[in-house]
Amino acid sequence: MLTPVPAPPPLDALFRRTPVVDLQALRRALQTTSRTTVFRALRPLDYLTSYSHGGRYYTLRRIPRFDAHGLWWQGDIGFSAQGTLRKTLVELVETAPAGQTHDELQPLVRLRVHDTLRWLVARGLLSRRPWQRASLYLSARPEVADAQWQRRQERAAPTALVLDAAEVVDVLVHFIQHPDDHPADIARHLRGAGHRVSVEQVEALFARYDLKRGLQTSRRSRRSVSRPRR
Repeated sequence: MLTPVPAPPPLDALFRRTPVVDLQALRRALQTTSRTTVFRALRPLDYLTSYSHGGRYYTLRRIPRFDAHGLWWQGDIGFSAQGTLRKTLVELVETAPAGQTHDELQPLVRLRVHDTLRWLVARGLLSRRPWQRASLYLSARPEVADAQWQRRQERAAPTALVLDAAEVVDVLVHFIQHPDDHPADIARHLRGAGHRVSVEQVEALFARYDLKRGLQTSRRSRRSVSRPRR
């Protein structure tokens, strides 16, 4: 284990006062306007650059208390044990048992990272598969990605047939207007209107609200009305 290099007295005093600093604060502490001089002083130290705010903030690695994801925040400034945002995203995806979607990553890193994820996929550092209405980001290693994909499917199985509130309303409205339509008819109609609804999802909704009983009752009622009297 390497012994940390002591910070020069001006920087040591600065980081004792303020755990996160920007370049201007470093220049003032070292009494220089030279960026080169600042980084010459930082280079022997184990320092970190923020992965948020365009990397404009600095801290010493001994200062952060990283959470279980290897992240640490000072206000809205984010630091990662991995260093850069790209390395952080790779680590978060690689260590996720079922991969990660953007909507799962965003609250962790507190940033929108669509472009960064696309960059990582394009360079083979992550893989991606379509998942429901989003993309699922997986390990670049095929065997790990397959295991993550399988785990995601197992995890989602109980809720895969659940429609969101707006889709439930669409199905029910269609059923009220066309009570003779079967789930396949309703799913086909809604898909034609741009909704991503499967027959299985409509059938699950029918079962949930016992709509098949209503459909059968409606048909019996119409047959009794149309039957000629003797």
